[in-house]
Parts: sequence; C-alpha cells; structure tokens
Amino acid sequence: QVKLVESGGGLVQAGGSLRLSCAASGRAFSDHAVAWFRRAPGKEREFVAAITWSGKTTYYQDSVKGRFTISRDKAKNTVDLQMNSLKPEDTAVYYCASVFEGYYSDYSPASLYDYWGQGTQVTVSS
Repeated sequence: QVKLVESGGGLVQAGGSLRLSCAASGRAFSDHAVAWFRRAPGKEREFVAAITWSGKTTYYQDSVKGRFTISRDKAKNTVDLQMNSLKPEDTAVYYCASVFEGYYSDYSPASLYDYWGQGTQVTVSS
C-alpha cells in the first residue's frame, strides 16, 4: 500500500512561484508513474502533469507547459511540481496520484491511478 502526502501549497501573488512535493510512505513508489491533478472551485478535476517511473518522460497539460516542471527524486521517494509564473486560474487543490508503471498510452485519465493524496491548496491572487 502506498500512502501519498502533498505539501508546499499556499498563497502567492500572480507571477510568483511555488514548489509542491508529493512524498510516499508505506512502500516506495519508485516503480510507479506519478501525476499531479487539480480541482478548482466549481470545476472538474483535471490533469496537470505526469512523470514515468524512470523519470525520463514527462507529460503536461497545455495550459501549464513552459511554466510547470515535474521531477522525481528516487532517493528521497518524492515527486515535485515546480510552478512558475503562476496565474489566478491556477488556483485549485492540487493532488498527487500514482500507479504501478504500465507504459500507458495516456497518463492523463484520473481513473488510471490507484493511490491518491489528500491534496494541498494553492491560491494565486491577482
């Protein structure tokens, strides 16, 4: 069983940066693909970014490309999301999720992931 815990959320002004971290406990998730999702008030949960087990391949939602970077540190058993040039529309609860790596054709569906964290709030003020 993998337990995921997010940290690093907070309040930031537009144009600022935040770094979210997803830590795994219970067992290592070095053999898992890991993704970040977010849910804004009144909106559906949406895919943000994903990284394969090796860390060699990453995927991003179009609206965050060039601003967000997902990375993993297997020694620390963490996956981070560096968020730069934040916009008010990035305001949401951010969740990390993981699934045993299966070389999937599409890493964006939430239904793909077996393990989820509780989420961390990111608020971007204008």
